[in-house]
Amino acid sequence: MDLKSLIRSIPDHPEPGVIFRDITTLLINARGFRQAVDEMVQPYAGQHIDKVAGLEARGFILGGAVAHQLSVGFVPIRKKGKLPWKTIGQEYQLEYGTDCVEIHEDMIQPGEKILLVDDLIATGGTAIAGINLLQSVGAEIVGCSFIIDLPELGGSKKLIELGQNIMSIMAFEGL
Repeated sequence: MDLKSLIRSIPDHPEPGVIFRDITTLLINARGFRQAVDEMVQPYAGQHIDKVAGLEARGFILGGAVAHQLSVGFVPIRKKGKLPWKTIGQEYQLEYGTDCVEIHEDMIQPGEKILLVDDLIATGGTAIAGINLLQSVGAEIVGCSFIIDLPELGGSKKLIELGQNIMSIMAFEGL
């Protein structure tokens, strides 16, 4: 199945000149969703992975499915203030200001091997914050898995420069 054909492209969202790549149209297609998860899992099958970490919010959907397929636990990486217990956070730069992602402080043990999952890699800011957060508690990132790469925005390049192994199912040109 051509998964790229299941991605809805919405012009001028969230601002003029940007094309939003919407994966919800892939998620509602049972065969497409299954194939996407299988393709995200395949490069890591047989590797020792302790947990999958998913970035809020679509990374939760995909990360949960990937963790299930790999028979490992799932760690949600949330925006600041959303988790109900003691947290560890990592701030990161936005175009105007900063934001923060958090995990519960007891989610990761030092030395655990983690696969980071999200729907899309664009500028890389959130993914890098997630990586830094996980590494700050002693995790070893074994890979970063995405459905979509927007290579012109440079996020995948930044992750590679940080020594990360990244995998994406497809790429879209432009913003």
